[in-house]
Amino acid sequence: MRRAAILLAGMTLAAMPAMIAAQAGDDPALNPLGLANDVKVLSPRDPSVRKATAIVNGTIITETDVDQRLALVLASSGGRIGDEERQRLRLQVLSNLIDETLQIQEAAANKITVDKAEVDQSFARAGAQFKRTPAQFTEMIRAMGSSPASLKRQIEGEMAWRRLLSREVEPFVSVSDEEVNQVIARMKASKGAPEYHVSEIFLSATPATDQQVLANAQRIVEQLRQGASFPAYARQYSEASTAAVGGDLGWVRAEQLPDALAAPLREMGPGQLAGPLPVGGGYSILAMVDKRQVLTTDPRDALVTLKQVTITFPANTAKEQAQPKLTAFTEDLKTLKGCGQVTEFAAKWQADVVDSDQIKIRDLPPQLQPLLVDMRIGEATPPFGGSEGGIHSLVLCGRDDPADKTVPSAEEVSSQMTDERVNMRARRYLRDIRRDAVIEYR
Repeated sequence: MRRAAILLAGMTLAAMPAMIAAQAGDDPALNPLGLANDVKVLSPRDPSVRKATAIVNGTIITETDVDQRLALVLASSGGRIGDEERQRLRLQVLSNLIDETLQIQEAAANKITVDKAEVDQSFARAGAQFKRTPAQFTEMIRAMGSSPASLKRQIEGEMAWRRLLSREVEPFVSVSDEEVNQVIARMKASKGAPEYHVSEIFLSATPATDQQVLANAQRIVEQLRQGASFPAYARQYSEASTAAVGGDLGWVRAEQLPDALAAPLREMGPGQLAGPLPVGGGYSILAMVDKRQVLTTDPRDALVTLKQVTITFPANTAKEQAQPKLTAFTEDLKTLKGCGQVTEFAAKWQADVVDSDQIKIRDLPPQLQPLLVDMRIGEATPPFGGSEGGIHSLVLCGRDDPADKTVPSAEEVSSQMTDERVNMRARRYLRDIRRDAVIEYR
């Protein structure tokens, strides 16, 4: 809900130049910049000239810096990017590095620094998410064509900027009790209404740039459909305030969004894309992460305990050869009478067993979620396969059903609204820093 308001505000602001231009016609006095409409460009810009590096207030961003950060972005997108798209992404990475440098410089100017030990700790936590030690994580990053220094620089920039905002912006943002009560009242009135977890990429456009922006948006959608990372592309391309969080709008209701976005949203399912969609001031690309009903308990929020049973086949086994074993395995699964028999069952089939505890059903692949919702304790799913190889079945050993949904507390709502307003002021803060910066491209 909170990020939807940011999106709407961003679209309204982005639409203003185009609206003014449309009203101005041929009257130079009404031109947004007060320029005549018959301007002549006296020196053509060479589109083949691409500035690869920059000096930002004396700090040098090298070509190696750009290459290493680009490698991280490409790794998150699976590397499935053409040469032309890679060049556009490279320029965006340079722009992001400039912003990152400005943020670190502004924090330092306000006597805010980040200790190396803090950066190293955050780096280690990032590696732990991949089940790697810092040394193993370092090798993993180098194998991508990047370096730990590049990721640590990004970590430093994020930490410095957050601390700067907490001191220079957050203390001056307030949310009244009346505003909080209005939000809570609207949530109560909307109980049972569909709600969507959405991510978005917004590209601003003017009448003069409309076709170019549309073509760029179409290329982004094509890359996303081929498996590119939506959060990575949102961070690099989106001009909405949600870019910093990978385009995540959070949970919204369709009526909170412009009609151009609301209509396709109602028809989308989890994992689907929509766009480019024309909206005021540009184009949006939407990704449906999940859907639910407001203040309604979702059985997919249940926590389950599972045993995963996996059988494998020799390499290059033909489907016809595997079918008899698969059929027998399927029938034998129906005879299981609880998790206590899984060990004996696995020994019979020379299967591997993996125990998983406290797994939320909604975190499992979408195809398996309805199966687990309807299963009883001790039952096994039908066999299924995946990109990992082998044939699997999940045996349900326990389930903790979710508690009834309640209205968020006033403190939670206030915190969300505060975050939204801090985010908006942060954009303005960075805009002002860019305006005053001395940037030399090389």
